[in-house]
Amino acid sequence: MHCPFCQHTDTRVIDSRVSEDGATIRRRRGCEACGERFSTIETIELKLPVIVKSDGGREAFDARKLRVGFDRALQKRPVSEERIEAAVRAVVHQLRMCGEREVPSIKVGGFVMDELRKLDHVGYVRFASVYRSFEDVADFRDEIEKLERDHPASDGQLPLLEGAGAADGRPPKSTRR
Repeated sequence: MHCPFCQHTDTRVIDSRVSEDGATIRRRRGCEACGERFSTIETIELKLPVIVKSDGGREAFDARKLRVGFDRALQKRPVSEERIEAAVRAVVHQLRMCGEREVPSIKVGGFVMDELRKLDHVGYVRFASVYRSFEDVADFRDEIEKLERDHPASDGQLPLLEGAGAADGRPPKSTRR
């Protein structure tokens, strides 16, 4: 590490501290030539793949955009910030582990839908409606029925449709008179 004061090439580490989240190390350094002290921050640099958009364009992965997508889908839903952050980290981890230099945006959307399905069924359907370009109510109905069939509301989530899975055997309210 070059000294920022005299540009000498020999500096030594005086003290190192790991950040609370374990993602960075702060190092206090001293220059052997001029004696000045300075701090550096060391972080892990992992290359995330480039995202290939549906129109063929390419852009660098942006975790902020990913977070915005989760926030929109889960707006006014009872999902904690910690769970949302964990879901974002899970998607980033999946992208790192795929080992590809370029990943189609549709694959990223699939990762997001998998995480949303675990977090909140309403958020999942919201995201799916945009991601899969639902055209009419039938598309929503099909997705909700598939979700309830594949992932029953046994994980503490309420059913998406009133009367769905009701133990009393009554039909949903929408068909009652």
